[in-house]
Amino acid sequence: MATAQQIRNAYLDYVLTNNEKPKTVYSFVKKLKITEADFYQFFSSFESIEKTIWFEYTHNTISKIKEQEVWDQYTSREKMLSFFYSYLENLKTERSFIIYSLKNYKGKFSTPDVLAGVKPIFENFAEDIINEGLESGELAERKFLSKRYKDALWIQFAFIVNFWVNDDSEGFEKSDEAIEKGMNVTFDLFQHSPIDNLLEYGKFLSRNGKFKEKMGF
Repeated sequence: MATAQQIRNAYLDYVLTNNEKPKTVYSFVKKLKITEADFYQFFSSFESIEKTIWFEYTHNTISKIKEQEVWDQYTSREKMLSFFYSYLENLKTERSFIIYSLKNYKGKFSTPDVLAGVKPIFENFAEDIINEGLESGELAERKFLSKRYKDALWIQFAFIVNFWVNDDSEGFEKSDEAIEKGMNVTFDLFQHSPIDNLLEYGKFLSRNGKFKEKMGF
């Protein structure tokens, strides 16, 4: 009986050699010399294999960076930078598959099906980092908006992966630059700014209306 890893590797070899999915599960397992029952014991479809691969990339990256001795000393910004640098390094090992997996995706504002399993695990990871930043005061607590911070990071995730797929610079140095600039801009927006001070001052004035009247304003 084949293992999930053997099926995964055989599928990768097939799609990268033929630049398309196998026609049927039957034809695929026949060449692998296993039964359809063996295949369905681990995967429900070819797409589920790709979803599993993407999930593994993400889960393994998160697990690995959390094992770093300096992890707990990082700021929220540094933790996300560490994730994206490590993630792209992880994707390099099977870049051909990444390009193949995303090449047929045409949507601009929706999540590719193969990333359906990635989004929840990434958002949970991002939300934990955001909550740590809010508790430490590194990030600004904003009514309604704070809950959307993880959505902004997911948009960055999709942008960075897509940028890397199309990056032809030496050593993917442009992708590293995209990570740095993207995270800095995003976390600058998450942090306290003069606008926050202005809003807080406005709240203070609205709560102290009687005092304003006495002052003659």
